[in-house]
Amino acid sequence: MSRSGGRRAIALVGALTLAAAGALVAAPPAPAAGAVTATCAKTSDWGTGFEGKCTVKNGTTAEIKSWKVEFDLPAGTSVGSTWDAAKTVAGDHYTFTNVGWNGTVGAGGTASFGFGGTGSGWITGCKVNDGACDGSGGPAGDTQAPTAPGGLRSTAKTATSVSLAWTASTDNVGVTGYDVYQGAAKADTVTGTSATVTGLTPKTAYSFTVKARDAAGNVSAASAAVSVTTDDGPTTPPPPGGKKVIGYFTDWGVYQRNYHVKNIDTSGSAAKLTHINYAFGNVQNGQCTVGDSYADYDRFYSAAESVDGQADTWDNGALRGSFNQLRKLKKKYPNLKVLWSFGGWTWSGGFGQAAANPAAFADSCYKLVEDPRWADVFDGIDIDWEYPNACGLTCDTSGAASFKNLLAALRAKFGSSNLVTAAITADGSSGGKMDAADYGGAAQYVDWYNPMTYDFFGAWDAKGPTAPHSPLTSYPGIPQQGFYSDAAIQKLKSKGVPAGKLLLGIGFYGRGWTGVTQDTPGGTATGAAPGTYEAGIEDYKVLKGKCPATGTVAGTAYAKCGSEWWSYDTPAIIGGKMGYAKDQGLGGAFFWELSGDTSNGELIAAIKGGIG
Repeated sequence: MSRSGGRRAIALVGALTLAAAGALVAAPPAPAAGAVTATCAKTSDWGTGFEGKCTVKNGTTAEIKSWKVEFDLPAGTSVGSTWDAAKTVAGDHYTFTNVGWNGTVGAGGTASFGFGGTGSGWITGCKVNDGACDGSGGPAGDTQAPTAPGGLRSTAKTATSVSLAWTASTDNVGVTGYDVYQGAAKADTVTGTSATVTGLTPKTAYSFTVKARDAAGNVSAASAAVSVTTDDGPTTPPPPGGKKVIGYFTDWGVYQRNYHVKNIDTSGSAAKLTHINYAFGNVQNGQCTVGDSYADYDRFYSAAESVDGQADTWDNGALRGSFNQLRKLKKKYPNLKVLWSFGGWTWSGGFGQAAANPAAFADSCYKLVEDPRWADVFDGIDIDWEYPNACGLTCDTSGAASFKNLLAALRAKFGSSNLVTAAITADGSSGGKMDAADYGGAAQYVDWYNPMTYDFFGAWDAKGPTAPHSPLTSYPGIPQQGFYSDAAIQKLKSKGVPAGKLLLGIGFYGRGWTGVTQDTPGGTATGAAPGTYEAGIEDYKVLKGKCPATGTVAGTAYAKCGSEWWSYDTPAIIGGKMGYAKDQGLGGAFFWELSGDTSNGELIAAIKGGIG
């Protein structure tokens, strides 16, 4: 599945692997052109049980807002656990529907879900959106397009926006949405009969049209065009961007990666950082807890490994580990601030319970962060909940207000003298993760947000299409509308989040596929490219030599070397992204994570140089 922010699965001292015992089931017939199809296969089979995956592909020319896959299983075979879909069962008939955040699938895009089962049988009678999974029949065989929208008009305008309204179209089955076009480019997709197009230039004439579509992917003719000239704009320039440079340091990095706090200093990175986020603390039983006590505060550092050249002691109660090294780093760089980050991709499952009693959660976090043994090390707390009222590694159903309530409790407990920040989704799609929680309302309680503007696309979609994991802008053929950095920033601004409270996220790594023949994005693949620690992901410091960039798209770089295809940000690309951050008046930039940079800190130097 394409996902935003699904990064940083914790790999402490090794990785869990699952060997598939059985081959994939036979491929279904070739899908019909212009249809929504579904392909299901066993990804692992051990005779008495299996794991499976279904991938829904939108082969139409219009975005779909939801999907439903259903099939039958023979007697003695059943599906139990399910992820990235909601399951209902009636006898031997199983129905799976999207879970909200993965319901919208752009033209040519895909969405996937997985499940575990028992028994030796396999599915029959597969249907997607009430049509055959191979695309041989859409919903009720619908081939009739809706009527063109009528009465398109402008209802309001400013220097940078135009509000539009129109008369609803009709359809033999039902209209599911409307696409708003600014000239030839699609500007918005909505389900109602009004929209506001933003990001326009003052005192400029624009032409708009609207098209209707139905669940089968049939698209109407365009409405009559309406021409609107925006108002005069202000003469004052946008506010200047901030200069925050924030890097994540991982507690597990001290193991296989052999990356320690001292490396932040010797690489030259410490002098360029304003803040470090120490990742991660865990969230268990509604409380903040220590993530890795050995790495955090117990590991012995020799004189050669230590920031100040002084070895740790074994004195009773003496602080060791990364916490003590961070203390020494802050002494050397007095302006450097450190926050303890809790959650992350793997440890976000506990936030739902925490949200049931925000005050108790905040109290536990404060007591842990301000523990007398290391209170001087930390200057606040960072919350990395992936994702409130939506799905990440697990699905949360705590409600749209839970995130705001949690942040309000943390601010009340930590007060104004401590920093309270949050890493949040960068899903800018309509009805996506950003619409599942009150990020606008919660903004009053944070010092800033870190929208995770990376991991939009990757080899969890094993067959592609290849796509840059951190695009700054949209581009023709992007697999999912709204999955790019500017969409996230603009959507957060529209929700009332001040630009100065938003930081642009940079990945110090690339994501890649293998079995690729096409140089440009949009190619097919056979699976994830090999990586040092995990398939499909590799540090920049490795990729810059292994697979140098061969092209750019949407404000980022991609590389084709042999059969491998990678996307990642180079120093030059980062310079361009920092220009964007300044133009937007953002508070600065953050990155995941320090060990991915070169030994002399090429990428952080590009961030610092671009921010100024």
